[in-house]
Amino acid sequence: MTDLSWLTARPVAHRGFHDMNKTRWENTLSAFAAAAERGYAIECDVHLSSDRVPVIIHDDDLKRLTGQDGFVWQRTAAELTTLRVGGTSDHLPTLQQALDLVGGRVPMVVELKGTPGHDEGLVASVGEMLKRYEGKAAIMSFDHWLIRDFSKHAPGIPGGLTAYGKDVKLIEAHFAMLAHDLAFTSYAAGDLPNRFVSFVREKLKMPVITWTVLDQPAVELTFRYADQMTFEGFDPDHVKVA
Repeated sequence: MTDLSWLTARPVAHRGFHDMNKTRWENTLSAFAAAAERGYAIECDVHLSSDRVPVIIHDDDLKRLTGQDGFVWQRTAAELTTLRVGGTSDHLPTLQQALDLVGGRVPMVVELKGTPGHDEGLVASVGEMLKRYEGKAAIMSFDHWLIRDFSKHAPGIPGGLTAYGKDVKLIEAHFAMLAHDLAFTSYAAGDLPNRFVSFVREKLKMPVITWTVLDQPAVELTFRYADQMTFEGFDPDHVKVA
C-alpha cells in the first residue's frame, strides 16, 4: 500500500487559508500562499474551462465568486483568469498556476468537480499536471463517474472518495466505490462515526480526512474517528485540535 502519511501529517486548509472571504478569498493564490507559509496542506477545487484547462473554482457558475453571469465551462481559461474574485486583486487561477506557486512546499489535495456533459478530459488533464509536479499531491471527487477514470487517466496519483451521510443507501454507494482502487476518503465530519469510515480505517488501513471542520466539536469528532481534518475559519496551530 502506498505510504500516505504525508496526507494526514498536517491539517488541510479548505480552499486554502482564507479568511471566510472577507479580504482573502477561497481558492485564490493569496489563500494558497498563506497556507503554504503556515505549512498546511491545501485543498482546492477544479473545473474545466471551455478549452479544457483545469481552473480553480468551487462553483460551476461564476456569480458568487466573480459577480459574473454564466458557467465556468462557457469560458476559456484566458477569459476566466481575468476575472477578479470578490472584488479583490486576486483572479481565478488555473491549477498549474497554483502548483507553480506552491512548488512542493506542502501537499495539494485537488477535488475534481464534475459537470455532466462538460467534464470530459478533466481527470486526464489534472493527472498529467500532477504527474509532472514534484510535490506531494492527491485527487478526489464526490462524482463517481470521475473516480472510475482515476486509475485509467491518473495512474500513480492517490485517489480519494469525497463523501457524506449515514443512511443505508449512501453508505452502500460508498462501499461500491471501493472497487475503484481508492487510496483515501474525505468524509463529512458531522456524519461521523459510521460503518463505512470504520471499515476503511480499521480493515483497509485507509487514511480518512474530514470536511469541513469549522468548530471544536468537529475537531473532536475528527480526531476520534478519522486521521486529519480539512478546516476553515480558524488557525489549527492556535487552538486545541485533539
